[in-house]
Amino acid sequence: MIHFDSIDRATILVVDDTLDNLTLMSGLLKDLYRVKVANSGEKALRYLESDSMPDLILLDIMMPGLSGYDVIKELKANHKTEDIPVIFLTAMSSMDDEKKGLEMGAVDYITKPISSPIVMARVKVHIQNKAAADFLKDQNSYLESEIQKRTREISAIQDVTILAMASLAETRDSDTGNHIRRTQFYVVALAQRLKNHPRFAQFLSEKMINTLFKSAPLHDIGKVGIPDHILLKPGKFTPEEFEIMKTHTTLGRDAISHAEKQLGMEVEFLQIAKEMAFSHQEKWDGSGYPTGISGDAIPISARLMAVADVYDALISRRIYKEGMPHEKAVSIIVEGKSTHFDSDVVDAFLELQEEFRAIAARFCDSDEDMALKAQQMARLEVHS
Repeated sequence: MIHFDSIDRATILVVDDTLDNLTLMSGLLKDLYRVKVANSGEKALRYLESDSMPDLILLDIMMPGLSGYDVIKELKANHKTEDIPVIFLTAMSSMDDEKKGLEMGAVDYITKPISSPIVMARVKVHIQNKAAADFLKDQNSYLESEIQKRTREISAIQDVTILAMASLAETRDSDTGNHIRRTQFYVVALAQRLKNHPRFAQFLSEKMINTLFKSAPLHDIGKVGIPDHILLKPGKFTPEEFEIMKTHTTLGRDAISHAEKQLGMEVEFLQIAKEMAFSHQEKWDGSGYPTGISGDAIPISARLMAVADVYDALISRRIYKEGMPHEKAVSIIVEGKSTHFDSDVVDAFLELQEEFRAIAARFCDSDEDMALKAQQMARLEVHS
């Protein structure tokens, strides 16, 4: 516990144009405090331009040049000095004078001739108050810094956890490569383009766009639950296999829901991750899966991911195929306008198509990635 009574050698600046008053106050205060003096308002302000700030100012009002009122006005207008307590020490003794001094920001008002015990008692109180205020300010700054630090740590842990989970799904799927990273940036690009659109503005705040970026890697997390002989199959699925493959949307949502229950609280990015995982295969006309919802019933997050996911699937190399040219992929997305995709999202995609091309180039799958996937396929054939 800090005992403010024990705080010593605080600095007091005495401002008065009369030498006798400066001498009197210095002699009175010097045994307990460091005392600085200024014989004019101008000199007081020059002193306050230094890095050495007083803990308290005793300020005369009636001085040639800058008056005490002028000085306190300057102090309160300066962020560096606004919190230094000021006691007016003056011969102006009317109630109106005192009222004016306190209204201008003085913490106290003492009239001359002074009573030494009264001055010392009031100085002690205000020095203690200043020390307490400084302590609380330092503590608040420390706590704010710690909160910001912990918030950054929590955010980083979230990011690492999401990418670790998403990478687990990616390592099992020979089709993904850098799909996770590309779709993250595709979705954010679409969201930024649509954030002022009347249909999307209420949803697409900057905070939500950041949440979409965090959540996007989990859109295919359900593929972890798909058997290898289906997930890694290089050709077309049989109808039975496709039905099993379609369950990755439900498996993904349920896995995230389970994690949320274990956490014991709702987290915004997990809510959005569930939407993306469960609904990104839905189609605007209701012909998608898993539930066949249509139109605006499909969550916005899933509508954005639907365009991002299909575009990336079209342009990406696979073990069994080459990636489709960008122009051809764009034409297929356009063909799906108002049937597969939300038309406004497609319009945003068309405006952003060169940015999509740049994102794809930035996170392209390397030959080493493809070689690793080929090894995965070879191991699957050996065991099948």
